[in-house]
Amino acid sequence: MSDTHAMLNLRQVEIFVAAAESGSMTEAGERLRLSQSAVSLAIRGLEQTLGTDLFIRHRGRGLELTTAGRELLLPARNLMADAHAMLSQADTIGRGLSGRLTVGCFGTGAPLVLPALMETFERRYPGMALDFLEGSTDALEAALLDGRCEIALMYDVGLHVALVKEPLYSTVPYALLAPEHPLAERASVTLTELAGYDFVALDVQPVLEHQTGLFAHAGVSPRIRYRTSSYELLRSLVARNLGFTLLISRPYGDVSYEGRPLVAVPLSGDVKTVDVMLARPPGVRPTLRTEAFAQHCRELLPELSSYDKSLVPVVSAAATV
Repeated sequence: MSDTHAMLNLRQVEIFVAAAESGSMTEAGERLRLSQSAVSLAIRGLEQTLGTDLFIRHRGRGLELTTAGRELLLPARNLMADAHAMLSQADTIGRGLSGRLTVGCFGTGAPLVLPALMETFERRYPGMALDFLEGSTDALEAALLDGRCEIALMYDVGLHVALVKEPLYSTVPYALLAPEHPLAERASVTLTELAGYDFVALDVQPVLEHQTGLFAHAGVSPRIRYRTSSYELLRSLVARNLGFTLLISRPYGDVSYEGRPLVAVPLSGDVKTVDVMLARPPGVRPTLRTEAFAQHCRELLPELSSYDKSLVPVVSAAATV
């Protein structure tokens, strides 16, 4: 610092974080409802306080963090998190938990768990409002790292970032077939047996990587006939007996979007379980809202996941420790 007695201005720190996350003074101003000149002035003031440049300004191409800016972004986020936590705690003492929380959720699992979590959480904490982001693993990792969501429900598969992970429960893949499929009446089926039939792949990462990895682990390759990024189209294709598929999550009611029946058959042999987990960005202290949501998930999700345990074994994370 240029002045060892200089005091940080929290508003300037907030503006710095907004500018770093958006890469633009204009967008940061829109986010915080400030003029571009006010954003620029605040960042200059913070740079003077810290005695270092935080951004490289590119005319017409936005902002780029300097080395110092990159190193100070995480402490700045933590400082703002601490400030918000202090305000939230003071508000909680007087009125109970309040505010907004953005939660990430993997796309195929979102319809099965997110509505119940949102309804019960907001009923439990009337002052809270939940927003959500759904997407692939890559999209959720990016959202966690750039601050668009504070916590995410994800499968522990295909991760590229060292997130803070908390397993909630484990589940195993199963085969989904049309009733007229030759293997539909089996009590269980092996991946080797399935490899001889047409396969409908869910072409969303890391699902596809996981599906093909299961076959590879069994020493066979799937005979892919169709690929789709739509969970419901995949189930409808299977219901038309155009191929089978492998899934982790299982909706209530074994029927397709068209109302056609589906048959879920357990996989036999050495099939790896998949953890459903809570994930948070590394190095970021959780807020009171995040902690409350995490606790709500610990209590509710194992109950939601218990549908047809005889087919899809569900193991409590606490039981696996």
